[in-house]
Amino acid sequence: MNAFAKQILKFWNELGVNQRVSLILATVLVVAAMAAMLVWSGRPQLVLLYGGMDGKDMSDVAHALEEQAVSYEIRNGNSIYVPKDSVYKVRMELASKGVPSGGSIGYEIFDRTGFGVSDFVQRTNYTRAIQGELQRTITQLRGVRTARVMIVLPQNRLTVSEKPVKATASVMVDTGGKQLEQEAVNSIRFLVANSVEGLDANDVVVVDAAGRELTADLAQDATVGAASGQFKFRKKMEDYFTGKVETMLARVVGPQNVVARVSVDVDNQASTLVEDKYDPNGQVVRSQTQSDEIDRNSETKGTTPAPGAAANANPGQQGADAAPVVAGEPPRSTSEQSRKNKSVNYEINHSRVETVKSPGGISRVTAAVFVARRYNTAADGTETPAPRSPEELEQLRTMVVRAIGVDEGADPATRFVTLTEADFAPVENPAEAMKPDTVQQLLYWFDLSKSFIAVGFAAVLFLIFLRLLKKHKPEPYSIEIMDEQVSDSAKGPEAAPRLTPELLNELIREKPENVSTALRNWALEAGQNKK
Repeated sequence: MNAFAKQILKFWNELGVNQRVSLILATVLVVAAMAAMLVWSGRPQLVLLYGGMDGKDMSDVAHALEEQAVSYEIRNGNSIYVPKDSVYKVRMELASKGVPSGGSIGYEIFDRTGFGVSDFVQRTNYTRAIQGELQRTITQLRGVRTARVMIVLPQNRLTVSEKPVKATASVMVDTGGKQLEQEAVNSIRFLVANSVEGLDANDVVVVDAAGRELTADLAQDATVGAASGQFKFRKKMEDYFTGKVETMLARVVGPQNVVARVSVDVDNQASTLVEDKYDPNGQVVRSQTQSDEIDRNSETKGTTPAPGAAANANPGQQGADAAPVVAGEPPRSTSEQSRKNKSVNYEINHSRVETVKSPGGISRVTAAVFVARRYNTAADGTETPAPRSPEELEQLRTMVVRAIGVDEGADPATRFVTLTEADFAPVENPAEAMKPDTVQQLLYWFDLSKSFIAVGFAAVLFLIFLRLLKKHKPEPYSIEIMDEQVSDSAKGPEAAPRLTPELLNELIREKPENVSTALRNWALEAGQNKK
C-alpha cells in the first residue's frame, strides 16, 4: 500500500500545473457523471396512472395518493404518473373508492338516499345517473379524451297533446383535435339510444370540441351509408371465396404461384311473394242445415146450436180443441201441408304460400385464376418452360368450380370460371417485420441493464483518461553545466546561462525528473573523466 501511495505521489510530483488542473477537473467530471448515472438508475420508473383528467379528478387522485404515501408526478397538467411496481395496486385501491369519477356522478347517487325526496328530484337524479354512466363509458372509447352527455326525457302527463314529445340526447366529445371515425360516431349514437328508454338513434346528436356536428353527414348520406354497407358485404364475400381458391391451389402449385380474383353479384332487393291456390275437386262439407214444416187447416159448416146444447156435450170432450157436437150437423173438413228445407255449405280446399326474399342473396359468382408456368432446371442451371397440358388445366379449373359452388352449363360460353397459365414476375422476399412484442422486450432488457450503465460509463471514462495519461510524456529539458573558467571571449548574447543554486532549485521544482537525469549523467561523465 505504501509503495502504491509512493507511486501515486511520484506521479503527482512529476505533473505540471496544467496537468494537475486537468486531472482534477477530469476526476470531478467522472465522479459527477457516475453519481448522476447512479441517481438516475436508482430512480423508480414512472408510468401513467390516469391521463386526461379534469381538475376535480386530479385533486381527488392526488389526495388519495398522499393518504397512501405513494410518490407521484404530474405531467401535462392532466396526467399523473406513479412508480411502475405500484401502479396496479394503486388503481385497485382508487377504484374501490370510486376515484376518479370522470367528473360525473353515476348510479352511486342513489347510495345517498333520504326521506322526503320528491318525485321530481328522483327523476332528476335518475337522469343525472344515466348521463354520468354514459360519460364514463364513452370516455373509454379509443380517441375520446372527455365526453359530456345531455338527455331530455319527456314527462309523463295525464293529458294527451297534439304533438308528442320524444326523448332526445346530445353528446359532446373532446378528441384532442383528432378526427373521430364514422364507426365510432355510430357506436356512440347506438350506445346512448340503447341505454335510454324510448330514445331513437336518429335523435342523438354528436358534436366535437371544435363545434362540428359529426352526425350531420350520417343523416344526409343515409343512402350512401346503405350503399357502403352493401359494398362491404360484397367485398367480404369476394375475399372469402378468393381465400378458398388460393389456399386450395397453393398446396398444389405453390404458395407464390397462384393468383385468384372472385367477383360476387349480390341481390340487394327485398321482396315478398304471396300465392293462393284453390282445388275445386277437394270439397269438404263445412255445415249442413235441414228443417221440416207441417201446416194443418180445419173448416166446419152447420146451424147455430140451440141454447143449452153446449151443456149437454160430453164433458170429456171439452177443451181447447173440442168441437161442439150438434145433432143433425154434417161432418167437418181438415187439410194438412208439409215442407222440408235442407242447406249444405261446402269448403273448397285452399292453400297460401308466402315467400319472403331478404337482401344479400348471391345471384352469380365469377372467378379468374392465374397459375405460374412450370420450368425444368437442367444440370447446367438453365431453365426451360414446361407448360401444363389442357387436361391438367381443366382439372385445376374443375377444382375451383367445385370449391366456390358455381353451377355451369354445358356451353363453354357460359362458364364463369377461367384458369390460365402465365409467367409471374419475380417477387423479392420482403424483410421480416418486427414482432409486436420486440419493443416490449427491448424495454424489459433496458430496465434490467440500466443499473449497470452508470458503472460501465464511468469505467469507460476512466480507461480513456488513463490512456491519455500514458500517451503523455514529460517534455525534455536540457541542462548544460558550464565551467566557471569560461573565457570572456566565449561569452556572448546567446551564451548559455550560468548554473547557479537559484537556477538549479527552480529547475528541480519545475522538472525534477529532467534535473535528476541530467545530474546522473553529469556524475557518470565526471567519473569516467577521472578514470
